[in-house]
Amino acid sequence: MTALPIQQHTLFEDVQGVVTGALFVALALVMFRHAGMLTGGTAGMAFVLHYATQVSFGAAFFVLNLPFYWLAWKRMGARFTIKTFCAVALLSLLSELLPHWVVLQSVEPLFAAIGGGLLMGTGLLILFRHKASLGGINVLVLWLQEKRGWRAGKIQMALDIAILLTAIPWVGGWQLVLSVIGAVALNFSLAVNHRPGRYAAV
Repeated sequence: MTALPIQQHTLFEDVQGVVTGALFVALALVMFRHAGMLTGGTAGMAFVLHYATQVSFGAAFFVLNLPFYWLAWKRMGARFTIKTFCAVALLSLLSELLPHWVVLQSVEPLFAAIGGGLLMGTGLLILFRHKASLGGINVLVLWLQEKRGWRAGKIQMALDIAILLTAIPWVGGWQLVLSVIGAVALNFSLAVNHRPGRYAAV
């Protein structure tokens, strides 16, 4: 059977992919915040900084990503870096606006962990498939998968759990357990759905 030619995403498709992916992640973050949870990746680092210093999560997330753009530009190219910058900026903005647009009265914490983790993983998957990311650790993980063939989900899971453990001074034991469950759900989604060679569009 003749292989179909690889189809490149159009600008419109990339824009909707970045917007949709960032929105999915932002909605998951609303659930996590309501349940007093954390997440992994650069967002997790921003949560820890927010809890430790009271600096705005959106501002912390945006600033923490700045050093990683050099690696993104050097290793992944200008197109990837520009789309990633847009995704990070949009998520930073949405993370501050959505709590005013979506006011949750009650969320079962275990559902927030599993449902929010899967929702965040889906958002990241959409971004990855449009050759974008949420910067920071995502850039490192994607680069390792591209260059070394290491599974993105497995690497991300190990790094996420390490980040969550640094939050012990600021979160309770049950919130930490829920955060780990959320990280496992997120990275399970990535490990199952984001494999080298599975998706051809670029």
